[in-house]
Amino acid sequence: MTIHIITDGSSDLTPELASKFGIHIVPLNVQFGDDMYTSDMESKLFYQRMKEESELPKTSSPSPAAFYNMFKSLDADKDIFVLCLSATLSSTYNHALMAKEMYEEEGHPNKVEVIDAKTTSIGLGLLAVRATIMAKAGESLQELNDKMKQLAKQTNTFFSLDTLENVIRGGRLSRLKGSVASMLNIKLVMRAADDGSVEMIEKVRGTQRAVKRLIEKVEEAWQHHADREWIAFAHSNCEERAREFMNMIQESYPFKNVLLVNMGAVIGTYAGEGGLLVTFSQSDAATNE
Repeated sequence: MTIHIITDGSSDLTPELASKFGIHIVPLNVQFGDDMYTSDMESKLFYQRMKEESELPKTSSPSPAAFYNMFKSLDADKDIFVLCLSATLSSTYNHALMAKEMYEEEGHPNKVEVIDAKTTSIGLGLLAVRATIMAKAGESLQELNDKMKQLAKQTNTFFSLDTLENVIRGGRLSRLKGSVASMLNIKLVMRAADDGSVEMIEKVRGTQRAVKRLIEKVEEAWQHHADREWIAFAHSNCEERAREFMNMIQESYPFKNVLLVNMGAVIGTYAGEGGLLVTFSQSDAATNE
């Protein structure tokens, strides 16, 4: 492969997946009180601490220096391609651009491209995986940049929140309204909008109804020329439910390649436990893998 692929720690790629595909990860920062961690902290520890703490952890993007140092650590005989979580959700993309400018000003022989993936969690991780496949197939940096920007636009990311507790604790919903919604067993079904922001699709009653709506979203795309090569799933500490959800989709709409991961500290902070996410592309014309 003639291109280094980099993404950030919100991608929820496991160390095993990152190693398998040769993807470099720049972690985000996670803070519980005075205790500092990075987004690659062990999931079991993260969810346990989130249960124990009265306040949600604080998350922050990697510094420009973190990206710059990653660039410097890589062999300069290969170009660098960076995919970042949605710029509407984090300053990570802008910090990566700052690092690119710093690196280029030093006159290094290799080139750097940075894109806003307009998604996060395994939606971002899956784009990074597909970028490595294209790079290994011989795509140039410019070709990869163009195709990945197009693929990012065609990527669908849907998810459901099983609890509103983190939305309440994070100040995005009042305690009173949240308590009423919880009593009514309300679940939120959401998506990554075209601009990369988070958009609520609807509120439904009960976990099973939320799962059904996610499956319907996959079905709608399937009927409109979905790219059936790759699909990825993420869950926030509810693997059994996620596997049932994954199997239901695969039985009706089989994809050739499937990824399943646990949401890490960054996305888990906002999702809370019990969340489900599914991501895939809605076009078959973006890549030649």
